[in-house]
Amino acid sequence: MAAVIERETVEHVARLARLRLGPEEVERMRQELSGILEHIELIQSLELDDVPPTTHVVALQNVLRDDTPRPSLPRELALREAPAVAHDGFEVRGWIETHA
Repeated sequence: MAAVIERETVEHVARLARLRLGPEEVERMRQELSGILEHIELIQSLELDDVPPTTHVVALQNVLRDDTPRPSLPRELALREAPAVAHDGFEVRGWIETHA
């Protein structure tokens, strides 16, 4: 069963997304989205119960270094170039304060 998206659906979604699409763009989006749904239907029709889930196509090994403690940057050196310092740390204004 071929998945077909109606022209009205594309126009409705475009309005919701505040997109201004011309007639050719609406038709192209309708065809592309219909094609995507057809691919999804094809994938859903496959028998995949015995296929183990994968996170990577290629097996990865040793991609992370060991998490070993090491000395940190001295506080004075870290704060030396800071634009503002408060209570022995970086002073950061809150979002509400800067956008009120």
